[in-house]
Amino acid sequence: MLATRLSVDELATHIPDGAKVALPPDYSYCSLATTRALIKRRAKELHLIGVPAMGFQADMLIGAGCVATVETAAVTLSEYGLAPRFTAAVRQASIRMMDATCPAIHAALQASEKGIPFIPLRGLIGSDILRERADWKVGENPFAEDDPIVYLPALRPDVTLMHAPLADKFGNIWIGVRRELMLMAHASAETIATVEDIVEGNLMDDEKTKAGTIPGLYVTAIAEAKRGAWPIGIPGGYEADHSHLLRYVKMAQTEEGFHQYLEEFVFETAAVAAE
Repeated sequence: MLATRLSVDELATHIPDGAKVALPPDYSYCSLATTRALIKRRAKELHLIGVPAMGFQADMLIGAGCVATVETAAVTLSEYGLAPRFTAAVRQASIRMMDATCPAIHAALQASEKGIPFIPLRGLIGSDILRERADWKVGENPFAEDDPIVYLPALRPDVTLMHAPLADKFGNIWIGVRRELMLMAHASAETIATVEDIVEGNLMDDEKTKAGTIPGLYVTAIAEAKRGAWPIGIPGGYEADHSHLLRYVKMAQTEEGFHQYLEEFVFETAAVAAE
């Protein structure tokens, strides 16, 4: 069966208000094209899940008022510094913050991938994070005595959103070594993706691409979007637009500057029409 091919704006409609959305970190494959489309359609009450962390995508969505909850190990702009709109939202308590760790995020997604209701994880007992997570439970290892361990509920996102270099007409998506994207697709109810190119043939028929390809049975819809990760780059594809990212960080230090950024780089068509 051929995958559903949509425009980027249509793809964004597969992320309803209130959805749990799994996002990859900036060093992976991020769909900034869909992020802008979500902001343009005024998405709201999203529950963002960083796998295991998030960056510019999350900061933009938070600043635009699209987010109610953030569940992640970190929101950081890496060498660009703190994520300004995320930082402001935490200080103002305008979002719910569910702190996690990288192993906890991956383990909880693996539980969903395996179809089990929870998964045990070590390394959390005695931490402040565990104290603040009422949904994480401490129990006994049933195979040993005096061995407490943390049980994490399975984490099942409604939607995984990604960008990738290649897809084919069957909806198979090549992600190369970005294995977190495979886990996200397996764990989520739906996966949607923008891609640089949609190629003829079947990526699953080529031994060189098969191992790094998400099968189309996990993919709901795709949209072709050249440079769909811009201004972030994609590994092996194109570099990040550093001057633009620095401009974003500078403008996003204030709410007024951030909204000016949105007018220039997200709502530009509407802004021109208004003039």
